[in-house]
This record gives sequence, C-alpha cells and structure tokens, in this order.
Amino acid sequence: MNGIQRCLAVLAGLGGILPALAAASPAALAVPPPQRPGPPVPVTVHTVATGGMPGWQITLIAAGAALLAAAVAVLLDRARAARQRVTQPPRTTRSPGAAPGTAPPLT
Repeated sequence: MNGIQRCLAVLAGLGGILPALAAASPAALAVPPPQRPGPPVPVTVHTVATGGMPGWQITLIAAGAALLAAAVAVLLDRARAARQRVTQPPRTTRSPGAAPGTAPPLT
C-alpha cells in the first residue's frame, strides 16, 4: 500500500507543477516589441497608492494562518498517535524477576 501512496503523491506533485509551468511559460517566451524609429517617447509614471491592504491586516492574516496550521498539525499528530496505539498488539506482563520468553507462574 505504501508504494501506491508514494505514486499518488508523485502524481499530485506533478499535477501541481504542470499548471505552474503553463502559467509561467508565456512570460518566459515573451519578446519585446520592435523599437520605433526616431527619438524615444517620454514615459509618464503615475504612482497609485490608494488601494491595497494595510500592513496590520496582512500581519493579522499571516498570524491567523499560522495558528490554524499549528492547530491542524496538533490534531493530525494526536489522531496519528491514537491510531498507532490502537493497532499495536497488547503488551504481556511478566514478573520482575522472570527471564524474557518465560510464561508467568500459574496460581
């Protein structure tokens, strides 16, 4: 079963890489337009700083995402630990002086 899960993980990774490559390839293959003859045209730049998110909102979102990720990690770790405890065979008890592999005394 572990081999199947590994193959599925590789396929999922490739499935995520392919759209990223498809999105980045037009920018990588872009060619600048040809230059017009004559003097260069002056470019006017207008700085627009009216939109966007303030820094405190970005910080709040990042902190919330970190807390959520930590909570999910703790829950998954506890679920994994509980599952491992259930699937382990029960321990046998033996008296402190008994040698390993010997049966407990019958009473």
